[in-house]
Amino acid sequence: MANMEDIAALKSEINTKLEKEMSNLNLLNDALRKSNTNTENMLGILSSFESRLRKLENTIVPVYNETENLRRRQENIDKTMKTLDHVLGYYHISQDAEMMIKDGPDMHGLDRYLQQMDKILEALNYFKKHNQNTVELRDVAALFEMGKDCLHVEFHTLLARHGRPVPPVLILDLINAEDEIQGDSDVQMQHLPEKIIEDLSDISKWLTLNGNNTDFLKDYITMRSSMLIKSLTGLKEHLKSSSGSSMTLTAPHSPALGTKFNRNKETPGRKSMKKFAHFSRKASTAILKSPFDPGHRRTGSSVETTKEEQCDVDIDVYITTLTALLKLMQSELQLLVQVVPEKYQRSVYDNIVQPGLESVVNEGETLAAYSRKSIGKREFSMVLSIFPVVKHLRSIKPEFDRNLEGCQAPTRAKLASLLSTLGSTGAKALEEFIDNIKNDPDKASNMPRDGTVHELTNHTMVFMEQLQDYVETAGAMLLMHGEQAAPSEAVDDRKSRLKLADYCTKVLSALGLNLTNKAETYSDPFLKPIFMLNNFNYILKSLKRSGLIELIHSWHKDVQSFYEDKIVEEKKNYSQSWSRVMHYILEMNEPMSSQRMTNPDAKLKDKEKQNIKDKFTGFNKEFEEIMRTQKGYAIPDQELRSSLKKDNIEFIVPAYRIFLDKYKRLNFTKNVDKYIKYTVDDVETMINGFFDTAF
Repeated sequence: MANMEDIAALKSEINTKLEKEMSNLNLLNDALRKSNTNTENMLGILSSFESRLRKLENTIVPVYNETENLRRRQENIDKTMKTLDHVLGYYHISQDAEMMIKDGPDMHGLDRYLQQMDKILEALNYFKKHNQNTVELRDVAALFEMGKDCLHVEFHTLLARHGRPVPPVLILDLINAEDEIQGDSDVQMQHLPEKIIEDLSDISKWLTLNGNNTDFLKDYITMRSSMLIKSLTGLKEHLKSSSGSSMTLTAPHSPALGTKFNRNKETPGRKSMKKFAHFSRKASTAILKSPFDPGHRRTGSSVETTKEEQCDVDIDVYITTLTALLKLMQSELQLLVQVVPEKYQRSVYDNIVQPGLESVVNEGETLAAYSRKSIGKREFSMVLSIFPVVKHLRSIKPEFDRNLEGCQAPTRAKLASLLSTLGSTGAKALEEFIDNIKNDPDKASNMPRDGTVHELTNHTMVFMEQLQDYVETAGAMLLMHGEQAAPSEAVDDRKSRLKLADYCTKVLSALGLNLTNKAETYSDPFLKPIFMLNNFNYILKSLKRSGLIELIHSWHKDVQSFYEDKIVEEKKNYSQSWSRVMHYILEMNEPMSSQRMTNPDAKLKDKEKQNIKDKFTGFNKEFEEIMRTQKGYAIPDQELRSSLKKDNIEFIVPAYRIFLDKYKRLNFTKNVDKYIKYTVDDVETMINGFFDTAF
């Protein structure tokens, strides 16, 4: 029963849903019919619109085409008129521009002038292409050439009117600025005003691009190279005139005529030129100075150079000139880059710097020639002037090389050739110096009569001390130009130092051998050790004072101990001069018996009395002879002199005191003062007076 009710309810529900769906279907059919009606209406409207557009197109397109044709005709007419006007201008350009071209750019302004020249160039190109062999072409061509000539003249005039040599004090400012702690230079060269540089640049570009003309570059080369030479010449004259005074360092800042130098801040005074000022005549002056105590006079020749033999090259000035040339070259390159087209820059720069380079190279070769002449005369101190030049040139050559990149090979090789010439000359001088030491004659007439330091030793040590400032430079000379030359890339500072250390040991060895031979010329056997003692002591002290001993020890560590041993050995050799004195006071001949000595009141035999008298007489005679002889000996070094006196006193006085105490109590003579002439204090005082007469 329940199932029947459920089925009836389900059926009723299904019928309700079916009625609802049927209602929805009817609504959907009504909507579809309305949509179809709207679609048909829209299609009708579109068809009507299409028909109307077709009619409009058929009407408008012919009108548009006709209008476009008219516009094109008008445009062609305008272009033709403009071209005709432009071409007609070519026929009138000669008359219109002739006055301006003749007047030159200075009167009308460079910009307007160049614009006019551009127009003339256009006319010239037109006539060359379309109307050759016409009067108009000849007129325009003549006007164009006139304009180019005027531009060339203007270029020359601007350079001549505004170019001036660089003042010497400002070149020194630029050099000194490199030594400032900041490392940045506040001094800048401006050879020409900015506006003039711009005008020169415009003319240069126009002539090279449009005028096919580079003749103006010859003027640029001539005038700028002349300014560089004049700047260097002015600097040299300034340095020479202010040599020995403070003028170089304190000259007031005077404005240069036509040459401006920009400063970012005021500089109250010039910095010192000590970097360059310690070279000139340093060695030749030092060679004349005595290494001994004040008042000591020595025999020997002095170094004198006549005016005719003097070198014209001042080392201080030359070294400063080298640096100045580098700075001027750098500034010229900066100016040239702004003025000359890139294509021509290196060739122009090459020609500008050549006269300046040739000037310093010629001076350097003059210095080398003078040095070679000095070597031939055995005047080696004069050759030392090469070393500061080579040292400085080696330090700045990399900058020169960078500055000359792109120049011709002969130009780049000038400084390298000079450096090689100076280096080979210096190496030859060093090698000849050793030969000169070895071959210095052993003449008794040239020997110091007082046994003091020989001139050869003095000259040798002064020469070697000067090398202390140029260790790497001198070592490199020997490595690159010596008997076994090495390529430059194989030379470094360490090898250079070792090479010079080796060289110094050879010099000392040659000197020692020569001194030994010279000592043999003395007839006084005890003046020989005094001579060798003085020389060895002087050599050792010179090595220590100059610092050369540390350099030499890097090659041969026993040099100092060798000289110390030699000094001790020569002192022992000298002490043998007292053997005749000691012979008497040490009683090596017939000593008195101890029994006699214990009884001073005992009566002495005549033989015993005579023996004692002979001892005192012999002592007095030998002591006085030694005193007379050795008062002529010289020991200039105070420390060595005091040491030797002390050794003599310690050697003689104690023995004499014992000898005197032993015999003065004995009654061996009635005339005591005749035999006992000196007390112990007298002997000590007299020994203290040895070696003093020369001081």
